[in-house]
Amino acid sequence: MKTALWTIVAVSVLAVGPAPGSAAAQTAAVKPADGTIAERIEQRISSDPTLKNYKVDVMVDRGVVTLTGTVPTQAARRKATLLATTGGVARVDNQLIVDASASKNIRGTVGTAGEKTKSGAEKVVDKTKEGLSKTGEVITDGWITTRVKSKFIGEDLLKDSDISVQTSDHVVTLTGTVRSAAGRARAVEQAKEVEGVHRVVDRIVIGPKK
Repeated sequence: MKTALWTIVAVSVLAVGPAPGSAAAQTAAVKPADGTIAERIEQRISSDPTLKNYKVDVMVDRGVVTLTGTVPTQAARRKATLLATTGGVARVDNQLIVDASASKNIRGTVGTAGEKTKSGAEKVVDKTKEGLSKTGEVITDGWITTRVKSKFIGEDLLKDSDISVQTSDHVVTLTGTVRSAAGRARAVEQAKEVEGVHRVVDRIVIGPKK
C-alpha cells in the first residue's frame, strides 16, 4: 500500500511542472511593445533636468530607438542615448543635432536686466564678424551647416540619401548621393533657404546610397 501511495505522489509532482518563478517561466516573459518603450523613454527625457527643456523626438520600431531634434552639447546628446537605453531596446540610433544656439529654446532662462550667459557674451563679441539671424543667433559656418542638415530631416524626396554638408565663408558645398533628380533639386533648394548662405555648390550624385 505504501509503494502505491508514493507512486501517486511522484506522478502528481511531475504533472505540475516547473514553479511559476522558475527560469523557464522567466524566459517566457513578453518583451514590451514599441509604444510602451517610447512612452517610457519620453518620460525619462522629460524628467531629466539636462534635456527636459529641449525638443527631443522619440521613435521606436521593433525595439530600435531613433532620437531626433536639437540639443546644445555633446554631453546632452550622450545623456539622451543613456536615457533611451532601457528594457526592451535593441539599439539606439542617435540622430540628435548638437547646436549651442539650442539654448534659445529653453523655458525660464530669461534673467534680470544686464545678465548674460558665457555663450551670450561670446556671441556679442562675434556678431560684428558673422552677422545675426532673424532670431538673434550668430550666423557662423557651423550654424549654417547645422541648419542645412536639419532641413533635410523628414524630407520624403531625400529618403535613403547620403548627403554631406560643408560650409566655408557662408558657401555651402553638398556632396554624396540621392535617389532622384527631384531629390537633388530639393536638397539644393533647402540649402539656399537657410539664412546666411551666399551660394550653394552642388556636387551631389544621383544613385543608390553607399
